[in-house]
Amino acid sequence: MKNVIITGASRGIGFDLLKLFNNENYNVFALSRNISNISSFKNVNSIVTDLSSPESIGSSVEIINNKIDSVDILINNAGFLINKPFKHTTFSDFESVYKVNVFGLAELVRLIIPKLNSQSHIVNISSIGGISGTSKFPGLSAYSSSKGALNILTEMLSEEFKEINTKINTLALGAVQTEMLNEAFPGYKAPLSSKEMAKFIFDFSLNGHKFFNGKIIPVSISNP
Repeated sequence: MKNVIITGASRGIGFDLLKLFNNENYNVFALSRNISNISSFKNVNSIVTDLSSPESIGSSVEIINNKIDSVDILINNAGFLINKPFKHTTFSDFESVYKVNVFGLAELVRLIIPKLNSQSHIVNISSIGGISGTSKFPGLSAYSSSKGALNILTEMLSEEFKEINTKINTLALGAVQTEMLNEAFPGYKAPLSSKEMAKFIFDFSLNGHKFFNGKIIPVSISNP
């Protein structure tokens, strides 16, 4: 049985990914701050994880390490978004966003390195707004800049992981109808559903590393 780790697995794209992998009999490690709606799934190891806390990340990885010898797929799906005009976006706001979207993600990847191998694939979920030259949503200075940092981190890690031949790629998504989008932009109608995007990510996580490494791939039919 292959092993997959999914962050932000309790809702939205992460929850739909969990169900897809579970249906294919993967051994799923579902990391989320709230696991109440995912703890009953068979072959799903639900782990309470706060990606803004290095201690929480370390505890979660220790649980994973005690259960498996290798990680086949890691999908860094969790994200935190604040929608505020830049003049009202504080140091604390930036810190909160970057802790989840960059620092916590980086710490999780760093700690999981001993479980990676030449067949492993890391898929980071970013945003089209984090790519230079694309249209931007006003109010997302912290979020979009954090995704830009994630994009560069992906390129850097693809170089560092050459010694273990692990592949890492980023999917930069356009607007998807999720709870996070609804909370940030009430009433906004995205062109794609969470289930549709989850299926694309599922397929890419299984096969994308055969064709791509260190790539930032826009996945969007809208602008932004």
